[in-house]
Amino acid sequence: MSLKLSKFATSLTGDSGTTSLMQDLGEALAADRNYLMLGGGNPGSIPPVQSALREELAKLANDPERFNAMVGPYDSPQGDHQFLSAIASLLRDECGWDVGPENCMLTNGSQAGFFLLFNALAGEFDDGSRKLIELPLTPEYLGYADVGLDNSPLFRSRRPKIETVDSHTIKYRVDFDNMTLGEDSAAICVSRPTNPTGNMISDDEVRELQRIARAGGVPLIIDGAYGQPFPGIVFNDATALFDDNTIVFLSLSKLGLAGIRTGIIVGPAELIAGLSSMNAITNLAPGSAGPGLMLDLVRSRKILNLSREHVQPYYRDRADFAVDVLANAMGDTPWKIHQPEGAFFLWTTFPDIPLHSQKLYERIKDRGALVIAGHHFFAGLEHDPWQHKTECLRITYAQDKDDVRKGIEIVADEVKRAYDGA
Repeated sequence: MSLKLSKFATSLTGDSGTTSLMQDLGEALAADRNYLMLGGGNPGSIPPVQSALREELAKLANDPERFNAMVGPYDSPQGDHQFLSAIASLLRDECGWDVGPENCMLTNGSQAGFFLLFNALAGEFDDGSRKLIELPLTPEYLGYADVGLDNSPLFRSRRPKIETVDSHTIKYRVDFDNMTLGEDSAAICVSRPTNPTGNMISDDEVRELQRIARAGGVPLIIDGAYGQPFPGIVFNDATALFDDNTIVFLSLSKLGLAGIRTGIIVGPAELIAGLSSMNAITNLAPGSAGPGLMLDLVRSRKILNLSREHVQPYYRDRADFAVDVLANAMGDTPWKIHQPEGAFFLWTTFPDIPLHSQKLYERIKDRGALVIAGHHFFAGLEHDPWQHKTECLRITYAQDKDDVRKGIEIVADEVKRAYDGA
């Protein structure tokens, strides 16, 4: 059969970082070869969290009414109302946000939510104009890059200011001198903490972005999939900030529920109503498993205790471990990392390495370790000749320490060979 695909399909079936990442994960799980999984965003298996989830699942299985409510009927396009009320209550009490259930909705994972939101706010309009999502600093989450309805640009991005912390550590800062909006600006979007770098933009930076967004008549979108109040994978002091011109994405994935696919959007009630209508057309309704499993943990606030007492310390320990392994493995070979401040990624950069990050990724994969080539994370800067884009790798440190050590040692060996011209 010969198929001719639409612009929409063509835009989603070409080469992309998201497709490469998910294909790697799927192939690794199906392959006979045991890959070292340092590439994807799969959360670690944290025993106290797993135990709490099994307890909730057992309670559901032994309660016919609750079990049927979870697996039987469709929820509304906005999501399970009991769960949304519980989330709104938690955000009011713990974060001081002025929200109710009308300000919250569920999606089948944050990726599905960003597809709806970005295409609601940006792209082509009835008058023929186009609007863009503003990324105040890159590198930024690769999942944003390919969610547009066609191949037309969806983002305007900026290089960060790069601050030297020490001889092997850098930190990206928003370059506010270049943070101006235009008539074609649809929204500002930033992840906090940032995937892929582990950067936690400061409270002051968030407040300045809120000010710029409000002055420009556009919303600020904060992707908090790894952030506050849950799963709370944040290693420094920071505040969960929100106002009536801010849209926040939360997720259950990084608590250990990635397979359940539950994203949470918090924002103005009018926007939530519109996105819920879009959700009805694309999904009918969000899945019920996440809300059903987590309802009591949210109501009791145990979700916060698990985040603070187990999830955050687990990844803090893994971050320290990964940095030590990399430092020992690299020796005198040039290397830098972004200062780890959250999430569960080590963003590595190898100055003036004579090998493109894609080729480096392929050589590491051939050795049995999966990482992510850094050039995928620069949406909106595809045509910028910035060499830094091709010198970086994202390494996940969420998994077993022995696997992390072995994988980083393979990375270091291939980096050394690249510098040596091998």
